[in-house]
Amino acid sequence: MPRASNRANRDIIREFLLVADLLEEPQLARLYSYLAREGEATVQEVKGDLELLEETAYTYVNRLVNADVIEVTHDKQPRRYVALKIKLTVTAAAGDRKYTITPALIDAVGRRQTDDDINTYVDRHGVDGLATALTYTVARERGEVTHRLIARDLDISPLAAESVLRALWPVVHQYFDIEDAGGSIADIEALGAAEDSVDLAEFHESTRTANNRFGVEDIDD
Repeated sequence: MPRASNRANRDIIREFLLVADLLEEPQLARLYSYLAREGEATVQEVKGDLELLEETAYTYVNRLVNADVIEVTHDKQPRRYVALKIKLTVTAAAGDRKYTITPALIDAVGRRQTDDDINTYVDRHGVDGLATALTYTVARERGEVTHRLIARDLDISPLAAESVLRALWPVVHQYFDIEDAGGSIADIEALGAAEDSVDLAEFHESTRTANNRFGVEDIDD
């Protein structure tokens, strides 16, 4: 988990500008999220786990240190780095809604590099749109709303809503406490699989009944 910052007097505007780099550059967001999950790591561990070139790993780490979003835990070699907590509430460009920049949102942005659905969604709706989708994904996993209602609220197709909900599912379960309310994506998929199994069994049974009636041999399942 991210560590609380000891910089109590950080200027809020400066902090926002620094954090904005994470939202604009998915590779930096991915590195921050890695440190937030791992707790502490060396540059060599970052390099290996994120499959970065050594020079690139050092460059990214130094940029995040200079941005005051990660810090060195001690000066002994090899140095270890830890993520600092981030939580800023900002107003979207249109001025009609607010969203909070949290480690969960930064993690979601970082997944743009590896998830086409998230990348496409941000291209079309911006980071503020992704923040809204993340909030809806939490509600969906808690069984409070369906993807069709989300699609209507966000003015997107049900297919687009389902795609981004599935893409954000790992983020939600990484950062939020989700009680089993029976409406999550996993629950729905399990229910669908069970229904498919029942339908298939009923199909085979009805086929056997018809075959017996008309004197046709069963076909192997």
